[in-house]
Amino acid sequence: MTSFSRARVARRIAAGAAYGGGGIGLLGAATVGVVLAEVQLAKRQVGNGHSPRPPSADGLYGYVYAGPEEPLRLTMLGDSTAAGQGVHRARQTPGALLASGLAAVAERPVRLQNVALPGAQSDDLDRQVALVLGEPDGIPDVCVIMVGANDVTHRMPATRSVRHLSAAVRHLRTAGAEVVVGTCPDLGTIEPVQQPLRWLARRASRQLAAAQTIGTVEQGGRTVSLGDLLGPEFAANPRELFGPDNYHPSAEGYATAAMAMLPTLCAVLGLWPAEEERPDVSRREGFLPVARAAAEAASEAGTEVTAAMPTGPRGPWALLKRRRRHRVPATDPSPTTTREPSA
Repeated sequence: MTSFSRARVARRIAAGAAYGGGGIGLLGAATVGVVLAEVQLAKRQVGNGHSPRPPSADGLYGYVYAGPEEPLRLTMLGDSTAAGQGVHRARQTPGALLASGLAAVAERPVRLQNVALPGAQSDDLDRQVALVLGEPDGIPDVCVIMVGANDVTHRMPATRSVRHLSAAVRHLRTAGAEVVVGTCPDLGTIEPVQQPLRWLARRASRQLAAAQTIGTVEQGGRTVSLGDLLGPEFAANPRELFGPDNYHPSAEGYATAAMAMLPTLCAVLGLWPAEEERPDVSRREGFLPVARAAAEAASEAGTEVTAAMPTGPRGPWALLKRRRRHRVPATDPSPTTTREPSA
């Protein structure tokens, strides 16, 4: 599917989400029989849902930077990927990796809270957002949402999926939190999944990721594409980047995703160098209609999309950035960096 075709599909899904449509699915009816047979086979080969409970990584990171300022507050929402399912140590979870990296860049402690739920679909974001906004300690500085894979595997209509995500971003932004969404990963990279399910899963994942980008940007959030980032790297190194259940990322896989998202977290909090915020034409960065930017992002590693211009004749516009993967000094994201024990 070309980027123009993907942009049209993403625009239709996002429009359906915004105006109440619910009939746009992720898979054609003619393929359902074959897909269901493939899904049953994949379930027997993939350990999805049978991984141990993810380790709790809540706590204070970068304690060595303690000073007069209050710690930054980072909250993770979403599904098992946001929770860190598939690894055994708190420091290996994406939340801990992002909190540690953010503390190192900001030279300021970061307090991490994770309300993500393994197995969650986008409709669980309503509950998670209510938890976040009901916290007595106040609103987080930045929220990271990673969701979408379970929507694809459970065949949730894409319009419904995007509607819940958009509402979550809107409520968090209205409350004053910055929001970064890691869009739906490429499920076509799961090793035991065979054709034609592999192709269908990849297509559905990218369609949803592009539509998630439109919905998020229109509500004032930013997105980072995880699909194409993890796709080639997972396909080339499945033994290293997938965990023991062959479904969730390994510690190396989560580190890859966290390194892609960290620059956007820093940028949204004003911590990234000013020169990095200007589009670099040599890297094919620039301003595009949001649907086109969403389609481009769904196909390229670590691509960020953020709102840039008012709505025009071709709809809302966005800035597409291909941020370099800077290596940042990392404090040890382990329980020793917390003042109190993890919950």
